[in-house]
Amino acid sequence: MTWHVAEEDLRAYAQGTLAPPLLWSADTHLTGCAQCRARLAHSTDPVALDAGWERLDAELDAPRQGLFERLLVRLGVADHTARLLTATPILRRSWLLAVLLLLGTTVLAVHVVGRPALFLALAPLLPLAGVALSFGPTLDPTYEMAVVAPLHGFRLLMIRTVAVLTAGLALNGLATLALPGYGLLALAWLLPALALTATALALTSRLGPVLAHSLVTGGWLTLLLTAQAPDTSTALSPFTTAGQSAAAAVAALAALLLYKARDRFDARPVGGFTDGGAL
Repeated sequence: MTWHVAEEDLRAYAQGTLAPPLLWSADTHLTGCAQCRARLAHSTDPVALDAGWERLDAELDAPRQGLFERLLVRLGVADHTARLLTATPILRRSWLLAVLLLLGTTVLAVHVVGRPALFLALAPLLPLAGVALSFGPTLDPTYEMAVVAPLHGFRLLMIRTVAVLTAGLALNGLATLALPGYGLLALAWLLPALALTATALALTSRLGPVLAHSLVTGGWLTLLLTAQAPDTSTALSPFTTAGQSAAAAVAALAALLLYKARDRFDARPVGGFTDGGAL
């Protein structure tokens, strides 16, 4: 060694008051310099030294915050809530890119065919699928952390749902901008998307996420195949004025039922359901 940690820096290090970058330099030096470690041991109270090493271990083991997580914390979101939000599996880059590709392909098909029915039928299912895939040990790498988080189960469900819906609706909104020729009709997917998601969440409290979302998806596809409105440009009645009104009513009713069933989400960890098993 051609240099050693200065005495005053060594004392500050032991007291936990040495600031970066001197702290990092001292850490690196002490790992390879027995002489400085001996000086530190002889000049420091053993209890204070042990406390200092514990603080160092805690800092080194602390998870590093990503850009989005740091932004949420700066906006006033609690640390654990920000971590749960940023760790939502559906917000990962691979999922977002896949959704963008699917929406882009659908918009291109609409321009070729000249009818928005395909986009309107698909768009409500994407937020629904995102919410369904946001819970459970299979897809969620932070499942154990979510289970032991000091949060009401219903609040955890809402945190994840809002995160997924925000991302999904934003992507759908971008795709809608690529269909300017259809005016407000291009936004007719929004109310059905909210109705489907709210209904699936309300059913999740009794059926679990897999069965509940599967039933809602099947019901939506059945409705599209059977409920025709030949006098409209979409030929799909869910996107008429009456259909939009019905979707709004279903969304409101499902939201009310979901709120009434909120305590059921504490009976088991969110996502820890068996297929078709009640909470």
